[in-house]
Amino acid sequence: MALLMMPRQRKRCLLLLIDALMVMASLHLAVILHRDSLASLADGRLWGLTALVVPASLLCFYWLGVYRLVIRYMSHHAVLGLGMAVVSSSLLVLVVSQLLGGYLQGSEVVIHGLVLLAVLGGVRFTLRELYMATRRRQRRPVVIYGAGAAGCELVSALRHGGEYEPMAFVDDWRGLEGALVEGLRVYRPAALADLIEEHRAAMVLLAIPSAPRCRRREILQQLSTLSVPIQTIPGSADVIAGRASISEIRDVALEDLLGREPAPQFPDLMAANIHGKAVMVTGAGGSIGSELCRQIIAQEPALLLMIDNCEFALYAIEQELARLPGVGRSGIEIKPLLVSVQRRNSLEAIFDTFEVHTVYHAAAYKHVPLVEYNLIEGVRNNVFGSLNLARAAMQAGVETFVLVSTDKAVRPTNAMGASKRLTELICQAFAHSGCRTRFCMVRFGNVLGSSGSVVPVFRQQIEQGGPIRVTHPEITRYFMTIPEAAQLVIQAGAMARGGEVYVLDMGQPVRIQDLAVNMIRLSGLKVKDEQHPDGDIEIVHTGLRPGEKLFEELLIGGDVARTRHHRIMTSREHFWEWPRLETFLQELDRAVTASDQMRVRQLLQAAPLAYRPDEHMVDLIWQARKNRLPPVTPPATAEEATVKFSAPLGFRSSKPL
Repeated sequence: MALLMMPRQRKRCLLLLIDALMVMASLHLAVILHRDSLASLADGRLWGLTALVVPASLLCFYWLGVYRLVIRYMSHHAVLGLGMAVVSSSLLVLVVSQLLGGYLQGSEVVIHGLVLLAVLGGVRFTLRELYMATRRRQRRPVVIYGAGAAGCELVSALRHGGEYEPMAFVDDWRGLEGALVEGLRVYRPAALADLIEEHRAAMVLLAIPSAPRCRRREILQQLSTLSVPIQTIPGSADVIAGRASISEIRDVALEDLLGREPAPQFPDLMAANIHGKAVMVTGAGGSIGSELCRQIIAQEPALLLMIDNCEFALYAIEQELARLPGVGRSGIEIKPLLVSVQRRNSLEAIFDTFEVHTVYHAAAYKHVPLVEYNLIEGVRNNVFGSLNLARAAMQAGVETFVLVSTDKAVRPTNAMGASKRLTELICQAFAHSGCRTRFCMVRFGNVLGSSGSVVPVFRQQIEQGGPIRVTHPEITRYFMTIPEAAQLVIQAGAMARGGEVYVLDMGQPVRIQDLAVNMIRLSGLKVKDEQHPDGDIEIVHTGLRPGEKLFEELLIGGDVARTRHHRIMTSREHFWEWPRLETFLQELDRAVTASDQMRVRQLLQAAPLAYRPDEHMVDLIWQARKNRLPPVTPPATAEEATVKFSAPLGFRSSKPL
């Protein structure tokens, strides 16, 4: 350890001294071996030759950069540099020998070169191994699954790091079993449990970045029974694009657990509504909105208008996009606009100022329990904010209007889903009113990594030692990655002719209980339950939250058709024509303005939304009023509510044309 802590200049001086001794020793050993006698050691010509060759060789070594090599990072590539140094030393010996009257023979010079190469390389690699041995004792042993190119790169990176020491490879290709790769033996997957116990491995690293997700899912299911954490390296796309390095060790992505392959892109659909056009994204600071902005920038629009009412979220995405090549100056213009969709006059000013071609409307309150607790604001923002935006877009002659919807709009049991289904009805009514703007809706389920995703919550609960809180043991959800969802929204919008409801193929629904169990196991921990009281993390069932459903749906009816993209379907669904819907919205607006939560709920039930709320109203203001005021008798049925909006009321109206 004292040698390792020496200053670099002192280490170099020590190495110079060792090399001088090695040059002298190899020269003398070559003479002794060739002449088979020690008598030559007393020959003055040999010592004179040595006195000239040693300093000259050291100067050649220095000039060739031998002392710039960092020993701890030496690899087989360093042998080439050492070989050139040895050749230069041998040539010096030959030249000086000729100047001294041909004292040495050619074979002696060759022996000197071979011996010198062995001792120079041997000393350096010995020092390297001593250094690695001292570091190895401080590292955590790991086993690497995947003995391909990525696995080899990972071994090299880990050996030069200071945290992990690779002990063995595991690979399911039979041709590699028993082979040595990067000095490590390759075992079959069945031996993994024994390897972990033998080497006391701290974790298993998955080094198969180019494997399909379905294959990664199979492997992770096999590894989930092990008693150590499973981590992975970045995907090949991230490494190639420079977004990550092969040595970055990450938690297993939920995409790998789902086994869902990325959706293909159709370049013509991606560019159709964007390239060279002015594009607006509402909710640009949110999970979907920000990813839409990233995807849109890649299609080179002329102008990107980012709308959001959250200052920090808008600032964050604006700063991120501003750093991208091609943005700003003479390239793509981006405009961050701090605006709420509830401000129609502000929206009209934006459309009057910028000639917008395409609108992607992702702004909405989406958190189910919060909208249940704040019914009035949820309806005001989701319904009337969307109405304001749609009217302003039609008035400005926007070409395409794409509404980002949700699976919770299908037979909703919560106010958020009902408000989003009502927004779909608005877009459907406008699409069939004869306006120039093409309206379409894109409906899909949960996205991974969004602000409301359970995955980061579960990870945090695991880090804190549990318990993991799951609302119900049978609750299931559809999942999709944010980039895939954004790409499919853009491609669906490009196929729109007007009034379509596009539904994204979300694959198979995922049981949240199973997701929690897999995350616990892949963290190297055990589930604690009645059968396993000595486990690490307990799963607690807290009960369904207000408005929450056990199972989500994507389709209202059975009239579904395929599109040219195999993950995008289109559906025809019942809606109200605009005159009837406008009358309904007038009454709903009056109830929202009056903060009449019960009336708002009754109106939502009366509309063709298939809205079936829980029996109990959980709006916080309504509950507080109920506890303070005497009870008021509401209309007996939802049908009574329809009588109230049978004629237009004093609601600001404008013709969609």
